[in-house]
Amino acid sequence: MAEKHMVMIDGNTAAAHVAHALSEVIAIYPITPSSPMGELSDEFSAQGRKNLWGTIPQVVEMQSEAGAAGAVHGALTTGALSTTFTASQGLLLMIPNMYKIAGELTSTVFHIAARALATSSLSIFGDHQDVMACRQTGWAMLSSNSVQEVMDLAVIAHASTLRSRVPFLHFFDGFRTSHELQKIEEVPYEVMKQMIDDDLVQAHRLRGLTPERPSIRGTAQNPDTYFQGREGVNKYYDAVPGIVQAEMDKYAKLTGRAYHIFDYYGAKDAEKVIIIMGSGAETCEETVDYLVSKGEKVGLLKVRLYRPFDAAAFVKALPSTVKAIAVLDRTKEPGSLGEPLYEDVRTALGEMQSSSNPQGAVVIGIFAGKVPSEYPVVLGGRYGLGSKEFTPAMVKAVFDNLSGKKTTNFTVGINDDVQGKSLPYDEHFVLAEEGMIEAMFYGLGADGTVGANKNSIKIIGDAKPDLNAQAYFSYDSKKSGGFTVSHLRFGKGAIRRPYLITKADFLACHKFSYMETFDMLANIKDGGTFLLNSPYKAAEIWKEIPLEAQKRIIDKKVKFYVID
Repeated sequence: MAEKHMVMIDGNTAAAHVAHALSEVIAIYPITPSSPMGELSDEFSAQGRKNLWGTIPQVVEMQSEAGAAGAVHGALTTGALSTTFTASQGLLLMIPNMYKIAGELTSTVFHIAARALATSSLSIFGDHQDVMACRQTGWAMLSSNSVQEVMDLAVIAHASTLRSRVPFLHFFDGFRTSHELQKIEEVPYEVMKQMIDDDLVQAHRLRGLTPERPSIRGTAQNPDTYFQGREGVNKYYDAVPGIVQAEMDKYAKLTGRAYHIFDYYGAKDAEKVIIIMGSGAETCEETVDYLVSKGEKVGLLKVRLYRPFDAAAFVKALPSTVKAIAVLDRTKEPGSLGEPLYEDVRTALGEMQSSSNPQGAVVIGIFAGKVPSEYPVVLGGRYGLGSKEFTPAMVKAVFDNLSGKKTTNFTVGINDDVQGKSLPYDEHFVLAEEGMIEAMFYGLGADGTVGANKNSIKIIGDAKPDLNAQAYFSYDSKKSGGFTVSHLRFGKGAIRRPYLITKADFLACHKFSYMETFDMLANIKDGGTFLLNSPYKAAEIWKEIPLEAQKRIIDKKVKFYVID
């Protein structure tokens, strides 16, 4: 196994590190929150950083995302290894080219910082609406839940696409994973070299169009042949889950990090299971640990390979004791019977229980021959649209709903007073973590707070090999001139908290007028430390801050420091 090299980076940097190493032509067009992947690739090439084969990737910025996808399609057709990065409306502009790339069975990976789509309003923040709009294009879809997984599954996606000839969308949550700084293990070039088969790269090159080896592609077809051509791809898709799992197993031997196309986590005899993909899985995992320690029979199933959806592998991954399932989708499809992942789970369970299905025997073992009426209750729900917070309290509410009211087509995290479909949750339910320090910094966009905190967390992460560190910067879409809160965590244990801090050990306010505007001291722990950037001296400060703030400081026994 290669020597460990730990780095403090965000999800975009993790994806760019791999994509640049495994590509020759990178066509880019910026769109929030995927822009840093393109910027970094451009920077790497400008610095002369070489890819796995010793050449410097050519990075070209086009005039739209449609142009970027077209450039990638063209490069792939010549036999070059090519990639791009995008999100939201940008991904939608790539759909026509995506159909062609998949139809021609061409190996490539697009890295997506999944983002909300502009519907009733525009949102630059994260959910899965964009990638869900690509389910029908014929691309394999691989989901990463954390910064470490972004780097790991990026490598697995690039290796799998070369072996399967099916193109891959590798996606992770916009902002929540793309912009979260975490201390992770960097994948060295030598590991990537062992993952990428040179014979498969050569085969990709030989499929390139060239006058030296004339071949025909992209014809127009009449009713006599088109249908047969569409069905001709089936065997390639049938092979994808096995190929991805084999690449995951190979990767586990090289790095010690094991993944499965469906990963179950929790009690072996779980009766209630949440099914989810994306950063919310980390929140569920942490909550499952806590609930299991309290004797609850709960678990979660992380969906990694979402397309092609392997029903037999999915059912095999579920514990045989399951009685109730909640499927959580980070997307909204108005007018559908349910959101996409929910519909797939329903179909998979139905297909696998069907006696006419040759794989149906699998399910008999899983559900121990229960009659269909005893099959698990399956409820669908939505969470986290537009980067809405998803916390352990909400995870607990989802589990409670499975044994209580059993509201279906529910929402969690909002108060839906129109249809009353939202699950109530206890805002005071928080998971304590021994030895973890949590700090919040309130600032004004472009005042240097975010930049300083990025430096701080990198220094903490780099200087202390035994500490894990995480940073996330919450700001509104005004960015410069807007309101920013920096959330920093560090401690000896693994940090599985892709949600904002609500109770800080240390709290700093960098703009004095915020004392009148925000009740920020509600977010400090009893006995915590508060640092205020103030135009007043320590002796004068008390009479200048609001009465409510004075009361909080006294009641919570806060250590109060002032600095100009």
